Amino acid sequence: MEESIPKFIKFLKAEKNYSDFTIVAYELDLCQFREYINREYNRSLALDEITKQQIRGFMSHLVAAGLSRNSIGRKLAALRSYFRYLNRIGEISANPAQQIQTPKYKKKLPVFLSIQQALQVLNLPDSDTPEGLRDRAILELFYGTGIRLRELTNLDIEDIDFYSGLIRILGKGRKERMVPLGPNAAKILKKYLKNRSHFFTHSQELYRAALFLGTRGKRISPRQVQRRVQYFLSKISDATSLSPHVLRHTFATHLLDAGADLEAVRELLGHTSLSTTQIYTHVSMEKLKRIYKQAHPRA
Repeated sequence: MEESIPKFIKFLKAEKNYSDFTIVAYELDLCQFREYINREYNRSLALDEITKQQIRGFMSHLVAAGLSRNSIGRKLAALRSYFRYLNRIGEISANPAQQIQTPKYKKKLPVFLSIQQALQVLNLPDSDTPEGLRDRAILELFYGTGIRLRELTNLDIEDIDFYSGLIRILGKGRKERMVPLGPNAAKILKKYLKNRSHFFTHSQELYRAALFLGTRGKRISPRQVQRRVQYFLSKISDATSLSPHVLRHTFATHLLDAGADLEAVRELLGHTSLSTTQIYTHVSMEKLKRIYKQAHPRA
């Protein structure tokens, strides 16, 4: 495992387009499993010596340590992905984590904004400055397309087709999808692009293809975007979790509330499984329940 974990992490960075957070978490999870094996057996096991019994022992160890089901489920997902990779490159003949059941856990309903809040946050950046135009364009894309953070920061200018009103997005697993570019987002993007040269003061030619640039002229980083979005969201919401994902959740929730087809929303979000998208139907149902309790005399 000493040699194969770094190779796997390199593979995730190069091939899977995972977020930095996910990659760091997976690496920590795998190193924790390796340390558990070394401690339990007083030696390093060869890759083909690791069976589902050792993985189940690791799961039991995590339960005893008081970890949440969510955390344990993520660590199991890291192991599944790691052993799937090893099987794929021929290091092992089978994935020992494949048939281990993921702990069941109650999904938290996603945090989202009301329509009024969403419109408020879009109007917060100062559109009279290049930075404000950029921030407004970022917010418009998050709310108007449901794009993920990493997908947004990886966008190049050529990915935007104003003529057809579409954006090409490279999602998880390097899967491409096309999403509509609304007229409001297109209008702000065009204004931003006219002022984009402001960011070239210290730029290198390498970054001229990037759609969104930071103040040093380089491709804007996920962390920079997180800070800007969190700043604006904090102006209109008291929620504790105010990441760009709030706008992705808002995008999906507002579509479903307006009667959009669940399968269409799945495709727009880039979800592989419809079950992942169904969490937003729970959000809509909770809203309906509240309206019913407030309005119906028999509620």
